[in-house]
Amino acid sequence: MNMIKTPVNGMKDIEPREMEIRQFILSKIREVYSRFGFTEIETPNIEHIENLLSEQGWDNEKLIFKILKRGEKLDKAFEAGNMNEIVDSGLRYDLTVPLCRFYSNNKDKLTMPFKAMQIGNVYRADRPQKGRFRQFCQCDIDTLGEATNLGEIETLLATSTLLKEIGFDKYNFSFDINDRRILKSMTMYAGFPDCDFETVCITLDKLDKIGFDGVKKELLEKGYKEETIDKFNSLLENISAPNNSIGETHNNNAVEAINSLLSKIVGKNGADANISNNDLDLELRKICNNLIEIIETVIKNIDVKINFNPTLVRGMGYYTGPIFEIKSEKFSGSVGGGGRYDNMVSKFIGQDVPALGISIGFERIIGIYLDDDFKIPSTIKKIAYLVEKGMPIDKKADIIKKALVERNNGNIVYIAELAKNKKFQCEKLETLGYTEFETYNI
Repeated sequence: MNMIKTPVNGMKDIEPREMEIRQFILSKIREVYSRFGFTEIETPNIEHIENLLSEQGWDNEKLIFKILKRGEKLDKAFEAGNMNEIVDSGLRYDLTVPLCRFYSNNKDKLTMPFKAMQIGNVYRADRPQKGRFRQFCQCDIDTLGEATNLGEIETLLATSTLLKEIGFDKYNFSFDINDRRILKSMTMYAGFPDCDFETVCITLDKLDKIGFDGVKKELLEKGYKEETIDKFNSLLENISAPNNSIGETHNNNAVEAINSLLSKIVGKNGADANISNNDLDLELRKICNNLIEIIETVIKNIDVKINFNPTLVRGMGYYTGPIFEIKSEKFSGSVGGGGRYDNMVSKFIGQDVPALGISIGFERIIGIYLDDDFKIPSTIKKIAYLVEKGMPIDKKADIIKKALVERNNGNIVYIAELAKNKKFQCEKLETLGYTEFETYNI
């Protein structure tokens, strides 16, 4: 059988130039997030299949790499003819479910609120495309045990600080923000059944890919009334939302858009909505004011653009409150996102624990930097010593001694035999950041 030299479809090898950029970004992630009080943990790549299939990940649960039982257990499952029993674990599709399991198992030893940083590979049997792999690195920060919007504020400040410190602000990044409860109020206002919220959201989450016509078609196919769908769209069109194009977003418009939406749904007396009763109106006002507090507090403390996007869904079932995505002019989709998921821990321990987090799109950011020929800022010199073939051992020893002095001073020295095509050899080294070349002849 012939060996295959290319990676498995959806996976990739990482070359030295990319690896250097990855390590630089990872070091900045650890440095910045640590300054905000997040402590690093690690969870296994493999997770219990019961946890992965807990109806938290929506369509991602269809993309799980499932792992068969081993040995006698697998044989017995096949003998029984029960295909549901042949799997007992799978590769994690994100870091949030494993984090909640970790917290539930270790909560008595953890400081509250628990601010966790996780960096690791996750796996999805997805269709590979630019910026989307079947194995990819996620970099998450999560806060468990913080019920107030201090959690969202700190999360957005930490993420903004990180993106600025790695130079990503040159790509005009901004945040889209929404609240799942606002989205639910909108669907109820339009006339969608409360019990169908998740089903409607799964379709709405495709809005940026298939447009409203595509969303309408899919919702009609699912049996929803055209007047309900059109009422939802009319609500969106009547909101004085800010311009969504990057670079033209204004934070004050985000607050105006929230107030406009609130006025439209609740009305002066709450009489104009399907959800109209005083308790629900009051709750929606609190939710909208909470979002406004988050936006205004963040932008007072850091120069960042925040856009209220009432159609933002986030493709996970576990979100319960504020949700956010990171946008950039250099990528058509998001380059990160997250939100609040207050109910997930209760699935492990039977009691609610407030929780929220965000994940930056590490692979997408790396791809942008590679395309842009990103140079790592550094004061360290990278020097290449190219030694002619047949160099006597005493002269070679002197060259090595000189290299050790440079290395002890913190510089990087590459020693190699001089190639026949010196120009090509130096060009290859230049792609790795080498700027100084010394040739040693016999």
